[in-house]
Amino acid sequence: MKISLEKAQRLADDALQRIGYPDTDIPTIRDHLLDSELRGYGIAGLARILSIADRLAAQPQSATPTPTPASSSSITTTSESATTAQLDGKDALGYLVAHEATKVAIEKAKSSGISAVGAHNTYYTGMLSYYAEMAAAADLVTIIASNCSPWVAPEGTYKPLVGTNPFCIGVPAPTDEATPIIYDIGTSRIIHAQVLLAMRKGEQLPPDTAFDEHGNMTTDPHEALKGALAVWGGAKGSGLAIAVQLLGILAGSPALPPNLEDFGFFIMAIDPARFRPMGDFKREVGNLITAFHTAPSMTGNALRLPFERSNRRRAETRAGGFLEVDDIVVEKLEKLISAAQ
Repeated sequence: MKISLEKAQRLADDALQRIGYPDTDIPTIRDHLLDSELRGYGIAGLARILSIADRLAAQPQSATPTPTPASSSSITTTSESATTAQLDGKDALGYLVAHEATKVAIEKAKSSGISAVGAHNTYYTGMLSYYAEMAAAADLVTIIASNCSPWVAPEGTYKPLVGTNPFCIGVPAPTDEATPIIYDIGTSRIIHAQVLLAMRKGEQLPPDTAFDEHGNMTTDPHEALKGALAVWGGAKGSGLAIAVQLLGILAGSPALPPNLEDFGFFIMAIDPARFRPMGDFKREVGNLITAFHTAPSMTGNALRLPFERSNRRRAETRAGGFLEVDDIVVEKLEKLISAAQ
């Protein structure tokens, strides 16, 4: 379904308000979700609001159909130094917790040259590239990792032992007009949100992306949720997923977080100017970009660097003024909103 950007924002705001988020938190969550949509990543866009609502409604302590979610005001700092901080999300949504952790990391890196910030007791941290872009705008390099519930089977087993576990490296753009280089990759062949959306739509999963609980490959999202998602990249992907799981432990998460609980988020921010003059650093980044863009192409298309396609699609979609959102997502959001009236 094609909807205007204005309608998408209203849907997000109204739905988030309906499930109990305060006005001070809604823009942070909504902007992240709409950025996913603008960049063509609708699986983790507006549909995520439905998953958040389901998660809140399923909490054992919920005595009403609309339990109040933890807000950003509940986030606490449990330890801190000039270059480090540890945050307890108090079960607040990851978009809020990771956003706060990133702001802290940026502030400390700009002051001290480098920072490392961990956060735990959260869920659904979203696109790590979103946070890397925040830091890149402040001329900082970032290394970011986020672990989650063990939904993914590493190479050699069908038992879920690691999360979908995205890993990200971000580098600031050489000029104001250029695109930052941001490498953001998940370590499973599909993500958990894709399974949930397929279930809502009554669709099957792509082949060879999930196991049932007995270790057989399945395309049934219900069976996949009882089994495990397949890891990306074989043994190499498994190794990266394990590394992210360990960084999540460093950030305060347990080794195997419960379902949709106590995810870990780790961010390291680095000021390149503490290592070499910023002008030199940016010039060399620009030289690398030029080398890629002018290299001989075997496909007929110029080589691109990570984040260029995503950034271009966002600009084109924003200029067009409309998003393509699954009909079932719009219908369920409207139903969620109307339930409050």
